[in-house]
Amino acid sequence: MNAWTGRLHTEYRHLLARANDDHKVQAIVVSGKGRGFCVGGDSEALQGHSARGGYDPGTAEDIARPGYGTAEEFDAAFAYHFGLQKVVVAAINGPAAGVGLALPCFADIRFAVPGVKFTTAHGKLNLPAEYGLSWMLPKVVGLGRANDLLLTSRVFTSDEAYQLGFVNALFEPESLMSETYAYVQNMISTVSPNSLRQTRWQIYRDLHRDVASSVIESETLLNQMMGEPDYAEGISAFVEKRAPDWPSLK
Repeated sequence: MNAWTGRLHTEYRHLLARANDDHKVQAIVVSGKGRGFCVGGDSEALQGHSARGGYDPGTAEDIARPGYGTAEEFDAAFAYHFGLQKVVVAAINGPAAGVGLALPCFADIRFAVPGVKFTTAHGKLNLPAEYGLSWMLPKVVGLGRANDLLLTSRVFTSDEAYQLGFVNALFEPESLMSETYAYVQNMISTVSPNSLRQTRWQIYRDLHRDVASSVIESETLLNQMMGEPDYAEGISAFVEKRAPDWPSLK
């Protein structure tokens, strides 16, 4: 069920870094192997923390740092997703708990299958909300709804998560991945790579700053991006009523 361990975190960050640096990769889809997405911390690791009397992430100092360096606010575990250059879509194929629920919070888009169980989980283990859940959930579903999920650590289903706005759509298990890939393919074929990149960064930077700063940056980006070949291609494709062929991907 893909329990979270130091090794899994290490491998996940390594793969994210590879995908982020690969010019051929235009978007990143994150899903779980088998019947679960991620059931949270590994039980043996959790027992080990208790025996040590403290937290050990189980990762090395030289762990990959995908997304770091884009903005200081993003330079932390899981927050690094915001600094990535590629869109991240979570395809939640099974139960997600604790850190396994925090992970898709940092995806740009979330899809899930109906009827699977989610929980923040931490309260029942005498833990704080993990990896930014207390920051992310209120922004995704609103403060009151997030408080309910965080303070009770209750189980809720993907169907309720859809009603709350946590997931963007529900798909049957047999079609989850095909629907996810179709969504991603439509996105990357119609929106330029730099527009996706800059818009993501605008969204997440704007969570940390005032509206004037947002407007000023958008004006700077307008001037810069209108000088790029992809802008000329976008205009030509729009006028000629055809699909764009982005020069930056060649």
